[in-house]
Amino acid sequence: MTTPPPQYPYGAAAPPQPMTPADEKLWATLVHLGGLFFGFLAPLVGYLVLKDRGPFVRAHTATALNFQLTLLIAYVVGTVLTFLIIGIFILIAAYILNIVLCIVAAVKANRGEWYTYPLTIRFLS
Repeated sequence: MTTPPPQYPYGAAAPPQPMTPADEKLWATLVHLGGLFFGFLAPLVGYLVLKDRGPFVRAHTATALNFQLTLLIAYVVGTVLTFLIIGIFILIAAYILNIVLCIVAAVKANRGEWYTYPLTIRFLS
């Protein structure tokens, strides 16, 4: 005898199914690499869609979004300060940090390790 599927109230969505550890590692890696190419948009979409699918992917999407938002602030400050010479150096440093740290985070996520970006403002946890 088979059991019937669970019934949910009218209009209520079924709770999201948890991901397998391999899927969590894959999506965490893709969110970090998406931040490298698309800025804060990829981590934002990843966080909104995947935050309830598992603790590993939630932590990685939140930390990627926090890092990209911190970089966005650095880009704005660097752009404002470009009339002074210091703004150019801020933009270059932020650009290099984005490349290096996103690759490091993607490698750590692919290995299944937890990772937190250094020098990041925590907006989400």
